[in-house]
Amino acid sequence: MGGSIEQGISQTHGTTHILHFLVRLPRPMDQVWPAVATADGLAAWFTPADVLEPRLGGAVTLRELGSGRITAWDVDRVAEYTVEGGGRIRFHLERDGERGSAVRFTHEFEGERESEHRWRTRFERLIAWEAGS
Repeated sequence: MGGSIEQGISQTHGTTHILHFLVRLPRPMDQVWPAVATADGLAAWFTPADVLEPRLGGAVTLRELGSGRITAWDVDRVAEYTVEGGGRIRFHLERDGERGSAVRFTHEFEGERESEHRWRTRFERLIAWEAGS
């Protein structure tokens, strides 16, 4: 069974844009967590993390988005990065069936920097990503 991108919702409030996705993966949460919470994992499907201090308040630099702080960190469940100029991105992992997991994703940002299409392309790479490859 492969993964899927089930929702892509875009909202605009003034100059603030919010993208929401639900991505289902045929892997357990402990295999998906490294993809959203480690430098190697993020680089494999999203963007290099030049700095990633894995803790609440830790520094983070995501090459495509900018530098900032980790604003939510619940190991194996929630990783949220807030970066200057790039907004706030949040990955919330949940169990999905017996062996799968779901990533509830939110990206809140100002301006026209990101698009639903760009995130769909990234999530297609995440679905294809294999831990340790």
